[in-house]
Amino acid sequence: MCGLFGVARLGLEPQPIGTSTADRCRNALHTLTHRGPDAWGEWQDKRAYVGHRRLSIIDTSSHGVQPMVHKRSGHVLAYNGEIYNFRELRAQLAFDYDFESTTDSEVLLHGFDKWGIRGLLGRIEGMFAFAIYDPVRGKLYLARDRVGIKPLYVGFGNSEITFASELKAIVEYSEPGSLTHDPSALYDFLTYGYVPTPKSLYKNVEKLSPAHYLEIDLEGSCRQDISYWSLDDSIGSRSTGSLATELRGQLRDSVREQMIADVPIGFFLSGGIDSSAVTAAAAHHGARQQTFSIGFDSVSHDETAFAEMVADRYQTCHHRYVLSEEEAGNIVEDVIRNYDEPFADSSAVPTYCVSKLAAENVKVALTGDGGDEVFGGYNWYRRFSRAESRKMRFPSFFQPLTRKLRIRASHTPAPLSARIAERLEYDHLLKGFDLYARLMGGLIAREKMDYRNYWEIPEDYDDYWQYRAFYRQDLPVLTRLQYLDFHTYLPDDILTKVDRAAMMVSLETRVPLLSTNLIEFGFGVSEADRYRDGRLKGLLMASQRDELPAAILNRRKKGFSIPQKDWGASLFSSGRTFGENTLHQIYGQFVPPKMRLPS
Repeated sequence: MCGLFGVARLGLEPQPIGTSTADRCRNALHTLTHRGPDAWGEWQDKRAYVGHRRLSIIDTSSHGVQPMVHKRSGHVLAYNGEIYNFRELRAQLAFDYDFESTTDSEVLLHGFDKWGIRGLLGRIEGMFAFAIYDPVRGKLYLARDRVGIKPLYVGFGNSEITFASELKAIVEYSEPGSLTHDPSALYDFLTYGYVPTPKSLYKNVEKLSPAHYLEIDLEGSCRQDISYWSLDDSIGSRSTGSLATELRGQLRDSVREQMIADVPIGFFLSGGIDSSAVTAAAAHHGARQQTFSIGFDSVSHDETAFAEMVADRYQTCHHRYVLSEEEAGNIVEDVIRNYDEPFADSSAVPTYCVSKLAAENVKVALTGDGGDEVFGGYNWYRRFSRAESRKMRFPSFFQPLTRKLRIRASHTPAPLSARIAERLEYDHLLKGFDLYARLMGGLIAREKMDYRNYWEIPEDYDDYWQYRAFYRQDLPVLTRLQYLDFHTYLPDDILTKVDRAAMMVSLETRVPLLSTNLIEFGFGVSEADRYRDGRLKGLLMASQRDELPAAILNRRKKGFSIPQKDWGASLFSSGRTFGENTLHQIYGQFVPPKMRLPS
């Protein structure tokens, strides 16, 4: 994994990148040292600056240093990620190009020269965010992988474009007062628990959407935002057959492909079906693996016994760490602040801790992320489906009462009144996007009126615009929710969480359950096949019947979450949701004065 930062000037006769600007660029690049502590490089001409921080994984020699410049065309590449099929592509390109390294970066550079941006993106399999600058034609290309595993922020000014792996680099580069906070992003955060793509905390900075690339004509000061891949054609496209056997084989292939590295690798192992299946698949490919898990000093949330069950079965070198309430309280603010904009997933804390544990032993870790979205594993799918089908609805004036009861019990063992209030909301009060937002832990529209008024959000503003963009009414209800999560919650929460937490300790994480083949396989089967025997992730479970202990396959799903109710006093305690607390504690200057937490 790496970090990149760059600036490109717009117009026919742009102001040159001078010494003072280059110094600012360099300072911005070095805010990403944690993403690439092994080496750094920069390239510039009168129009553009391209910088790169390197975490050396494949071909750790100096031949892999970036930015990388193509000898024939002069194209300049800065790239973050891994291309897993680079060896096959290299073999195709070797007829036309002489390679000086064994890196996947050089494959990208030659591939762009031969196939162009669309041809390249259609061929590569992996996780990536990259910038390619063409100094001859005055064009800049910015691209992001199909799922959004790797981040890319783009800043748009009157006279220049900035791009970076993390928002902090653009903030560091920008002149004081040139970035304006976006109140609608803060308002959205209260619903989604993250700032939804393409927005960022700032009005003039955007996240590039997954499966998109930007083609920017610097001389003409115009840009095109182009989608190069879509999940839609895969849905329900497969016929039934030996699906469990085929899935098991595809998972093994994906894990084998993503185990390629010139440095030590390991595996996150939570004890859930996803990470356990990845660990089991890896065991079929050779040497003894290193696995890592995090436990909690709260018995109700500690799952390390299940992780150790899988580790024992496959004789991994297993590492376990128990996170205490005191330690979580000490690091939570620093961890969440690292996301550079409001972020409400409290599991970022244990994700950081398991990444830190892994980074002490390996440089790369494979995870089980993506399994819930691709194979249908979230408990809220069933709850949403049941609630939506219920006929009886209570009047809306019950909602303020039920919210008070829920929040009052948010940091203590939930009393009967809170459990009743929650059940009333899910089953008889909320529906549609209100229900979905509540199931995801966000505030619904009517609960944000004070924020709306303070931030002057228009009355006709759509609180659920991101959900609405990816809500496919034509799909069966469970597949519909998977499709929605795949395009929203997965890239903006799950993958963002893991990327930033792991990069804090310079650890590369890979997600074999999100290979293109597995995504298209998972969504390609019918809903009945995916939920075989009426079970969440039924098909994935069936594929692992001979691979994992029955206790793993039959256990109730538990998310990778902290024991927040037990630890409430240590984690932004106030009786508000974790998201509200995050906003108040870290971004309190933007919060309505009457709602701010006491200092």
